[in-house]
Amino acid sequence: DTEGLLRIKEENQKHYRRAQRHQEKKEKIQRHNRKLGDLVEKKTYDLKTQYEHLANLRRAHILELTSVIFPMEEVKTSMRDPADVSSESDNAMTSSTVSKLAEARRTTYLSGRWVCDDHNGDTSISITGPWIILPNNGDYSAYYNWVEEKKTTQGPDMEHNNPAHTISAALCYATQLVNTLSLILDVNLPKKLCNRQVKTQQGNHEFCGENLSRHRFTRAVKKLNANILHLCFSQHVNLDLLHPLHTLRNLMYLVSPDTENLGR
Repeated sequence: DTEGLLRIKEENQKHYRRAQRHQEKKEKIQRHNRKLGDLVEKKTYDLKTQYEHLANLRRAHILELTSVIFPMEEVKTSMRDPADVSSESDNAMTSSTVSKLAEARRTTYLSGRWVCDDHNGDTSISITGPWIILPNNGDYSAYYNWVEEKKTTQGPDMEHNNPAHTISAALCYATQLVNTLSLILDVNLPKKLCNRQVKTQQGNHEFCGENLSRHRFTRAVKKLNANILHLCFSQHVNLDLLHPLHTLRNLMYLVSPDTENLGR
């Protein structure tokens, strides 16, 4: 029994010495983990600082791009409220008629159906200059109506002062701006839309070059609007301000100096 007790005491001493070594290793690992934690915290702070610096650079580049090369602004049209015009011609007009005219003024016939639009063409959005504008309500029917009319009627008089030309140019500039913004913001666009006049398997790129059919034109506009909305979502633009048909107005909200998260 005495010999067994001595053996047990020796084993206990070995276990005690091993436990001390393990405790030293544990403390060493804990010190290493605390050191790594401090390093990770410092690196995280440095990374956050770099992200903020990068966001400020992106924001500065975008604001410079949209103020020098692609300026956009709202252009007021000289349309008069039909309710006011009718009131001047008929002083006896009832208030119900005025309200109906005002309601009709806020309604737009767009692509075969009536849609509610508070702007209803009262304003347009210009890009790169006041002469290149897009209707605020997203009604680009003037383009494919012009294309269809041009198929049946030929003549140089149709080539001048046509809104289809400004619509095509504005959409082309908007496509170029969106592609440039995606590079600056490092955001991949969901729809591929070329802004260079090059030959592809489908022909010239959208909006420039040959006259597009209604189907191809509408499809290209939808792709452009999808890319713009994707950029707006990536920069946390207020969703209440966006409208799926307002091409340039959505772009204005995206690149506005008031957009807090621009460049994130």
